[in-house]
Amino acid sequence: MWGRGALLGTRTPSLAWGRGWSAAAPCSAPAEPSRVRALIYGHHGDPAKVVELKNLELAAVGGSDVHVKMLAAPINPSDINMIQGNYGLLPKLPAVGGNEGVGQVVAVGGSVTGVKPGDWVIPANAGLGTWRTEAVFSEEALIGVPSDIPLQSAATLGVNPCTAYRMLMDFEQLQPGDWVIQNASNSGVGQAVIQIAAALGLRTINVVRDRPDLQELTDRLKSLGAEHVLTEEELRKHEMKNFFKDMPQPRLALNCVGGKSSTELLRHLAPGGTMVTYGGMAKQPVIASVSQLIFKDLKLRGFWLSQWKKDHSPAQFKELILTLCGLIGRGQLTAPACSEVPLQDYERALEASMQPFVSSKQILTMC
Repeated sequence: MWGRGALLGTRTPSLAWGRGWSAAAPCSAPAEPSRVRALIYGHHGDPAKVVELKNLELAAVGGSDVHVKMLAAPINPSDINMIQGNYGLLPKLPAVGGNEGVGQVVAVGGSVTGVKPGDWVIPANAGLGTWRTEAVFSEEALIGVPSDIPLQSAATLGVNPCTAYRMLMDFEQLQPGDWVIQNASNSGVGQAVIQIAAALGLRTINVVRDRPDLQELTDRLKSLGAEHVLTEEELRKHEMKNFFKDMPQPRLALNCVGGKSSTELLRHLAPGGTMVTYGGMAKQPVIASVSQLIFKDLKLRGFWLSQWKKDHSPAQFKELILTLCGLIGRGQLTAPACSEVPLQDYERALEASMQPFVSSKQILTMC
């Protein structure tokens, strides 16, 4: 569901955000419309060129609605892809950017039972449009989360940690001591994989691109629980055969890159193992040799959290969120390295989020 609101001074449905737009039922004593700031794009393209900071009107709160003041919202690769128009889910335009974030409930409609003023909430699905100061959403579009977890953890909870947890749990029946290999290990998902795997007793081999600050990155990933950190170049060396002789081969590989990187992951998988692809940063196809598929019986799978949500009930997603909140509460899952940027400085945040070798996630703050 989408937050309801129109461009300031405009009431036409064609400028509403998302599917099935309708004005909220008015309250018995309507107040002067509140001004809302939001990052909006009217057509697909380069985020630096198409995203603008504009004013919206805040709709009245209807019976099943929730008025939410947004606190923080990250800029994820999927947000950029959505603005560019090359993502699997695209909202109707114009649209408010942002698929993830955390807000605080300001007011609720008379029939709302799941949340109350003061509660923290996150989006139940992609496309909510979180890059705004406040909004009125339907109750079913939100999931309550504990307000005693760190703000950055709450803001980045709904996408990357969920993806990491499901990939670790759903494709191979892994046991404590088993190995997992992944590329893009310094990404938001990669950092979550390291921590969740450690909490489950799994061991990880983490592949990253070579970079000037490699040792600093290696130390940070190991502080999260990474067992080994290797560069793409190191993984291709002949000496890696000896490296894998001293340990069981991984049964699960997680691929966010594609191209040669994914081919290397497959080369080091155990017979019968599975490689799950959840991203394609290299913009190159996954290439698997015929011999790997026949003689090693390797399995190639894909994962998209939005599809997982379609295949599972809201209650199951809520259970997943609470499981992750438990890990956060026990200190077993922290937010990725983040840089907080005020909403009005969005251009700087967008530019930073699209730079290579970015190790810090840009988070828009609304205060």
